Amino acid sequence: MRVGCPKEVKVHEYRVGLTPESVRELVAHGHEVWVETEAGIGIGATDSDYEAAGGLIRPVAEIFAGCDMIVKVKEPQPAERAMLREGQLLYTYLHLAPDPEQTADLVASGVTAIAYETVTGPGGTLPLLRPMSQVAGRMAIQAGATALEKAHGGRGVLLGGVPGVMPGKVAVIGGGTVGFNSAQMAVGLGADVTILDRDPDVLEKLGIHFESRAKTRFSNQANLVESVCEADLVIGAVLVPGAAAPKLVTRDMLAGMKRGAVLVDVAIDQGGCFETSHPTTHQDPTFVVSGIVHYCVANMPGAVARTSTYALNNVTLPHALRIADAFDAPGGWKEALRADPHLAAGLNVHAGRVTYPAVASELGYEVLPVAEILG
Repeated sequence: MRVGCPKEVKVHEYRVGLTPESVRELVAHGHEVWVETEAGIGIGATDSDYEAAGGLIRPVAEIFAGCDMIVKVKEPQPAERAMLREGQLLYTYLHLAPDPEQTADLVASGVTAIAYETVTGPGGTLPLLRPMSQVAGRMAIQAGATALEKAHGGRGVLLGGVPGVMPGKVAVIGGGTVGFNSAQMAVGLGADVTILDRDPDVLEKLGIHFESRAKTRFSNQANLVESVCEADLVIGAVLVPGAAAPKLVTRDMLAGMKRGAVLVDVAIDQGGCFETSHPTTHQDPTFVVSGIVHYCVANMPGAVARTSTYALNNVTLPHALRIADAFDAPGGWKEALRADPHLAAGLNVHAGRVTYPAVASELGYEVLPVAEILG
């Protein structure tokens, strides 16, 4: 199989789909890997590093025209979508539910698109999303702490406080991977932390882990409003796999918050869990609505590109190898999905049809069952 790795073009996105080490693994399996020049510059990997691993440096147009599978990090941007073609495989994060334009372009292209964020693991876990959720959860506290500084429009609160001064209050909405990692960072700084979730089992696990270092609350409307209005920093860490995030913090709730408080919407990739959110970039990360600072960067882990890329490749490479190894076998790439239902769950678009139920429901497409494709 010929595998292509273009340079990411989203604003301030420094990650790359394949590390030189991953290229070496693919080449060792007998595959050809084309890498765009300077694709790895954001993680400190040079073209020479990729060539030493067996990769071939090619222009981006040649990569899209000549490769059987494109491996990326972020969703393809409009210029990239225009180069996708029928029968080609696209393996990357997609987050289609809140993005009708991208979905329409992928459907029109005829590409087969496998989304990292919907590939499952045992027990319904999302192993390809997990490392970026860990990074984003930890970064959310860093970003929120910076936004709380007066020079950045915030209240001027130090999360950990100092002797004789109360620490800042942090409300984390959602106790999954993002929420857990956010709470860990906030607790480590000495903040007053409250975690809200609707799953009693999750709340019990969080309570056992944090003991008295963080409080847990059931996420009903009354508790949510009270916690948000008391907080200096609110982390939105809600995930509905493959679907748009619910709008848990409404515009009306902002009126009851402290002026200069900060909202960090880690769910922005899936449309955001705050009604007033809209995507921002690392270049211009915040905006203010009703006196509340919003941080809504849609590719937070891109700021720590080296850590993020290596963490991501640890979980995405094994599936990339399975797809590539099956490509020339009877049944082709479909055989890899037949053999692994968890990988099959990642199929979002195929040959002009939407195949992921939550995306089809959200955007009004008729879903094409994956079983029908693989059968």
